[in-house]
Amino acid sequence: MVVLLILASLRQVNQYERGVKFTMGRYQGTMGPGWRLVYPIFQSMRKVDMRVKAVDVPNQEAITKDNVSCQINAVIYYKVSDAAKAVIEVENFYYAVSQLAQTTMRNVVGEVTLDELLSSRDTLSKRIQELVDHASDPWGIKVDNVELKDVLLPEEMKRTIGKQAEAEREKRAVIIRASGEVIAAENMSQAAKILSQSAGALHLRTLQSLNSLSSDKSNTVVFALPIEVLRALEGFGKKRGEE
Repeated sequence: MVVLLILASLRQVNQYERGVKFTMGRYQGTMGPGWRLVYPIFQSMRKVDMRVKAVDVPNQEAITKDNVSCQINAVIYYKVSDAAKAVIEVENFYYAVSQLAQTTMRNVVGEVTLDELLSSRDTLSKRIQELVDHASDPWGIKVDNVELKDVLLPEEMKRTIGKQAEAEREKRAVIIRASGEVIAAENMSQAAKILSQSAGALHLRTLQSLNSLSSDKSNTVVFALPIEVLRALEGFGKKRGEE
């Protein structure tokens, strides 16, 4: 009879579990891994898994600080740090942590603008982790990490963001082009000063340009002569005619 009672009272607690033991409804202690005696009728034990759990937080509708509607989802990694609190202080800590993460995520998103949400996801994840960890600490829960997976925006907002990005790229292109023109103008001004200080330098530069253009036979070069040169040639031709 005693042997049968002992066999009926044996409970196995695995290495990754802890057993919360109650005697006549009162908490008696937390049992580690191994075989434990739990006498029927008078005692009971609830096993708690101490391994890290990954909870997928479903899509949550939220409105950012600048009144932009979006949907966000995340994954939260947590584990039970105190098995007794997880059993005594909260009815179902799985459901409680999931609901707490959803509420906290919506609240945090409502405190930031859309630009901050898209560019500072790591910071927001850290903020959500701290808030959920602090709120679930009385339940014996330790939150290890929170990762924002997706931020879903309406199609109209996606097109607006695309137009804004295109406008920013065009703005940078205009600024770079204007800066290049300023640098080119400064270099040309400096070159003109150097050429003006040397007699015949401008003429040599003109001949050099013509020589470089003549290498490509597909180009048609129109060379403009000063009107004074044409008049001098005309006067020289008249003198030859009179002679």
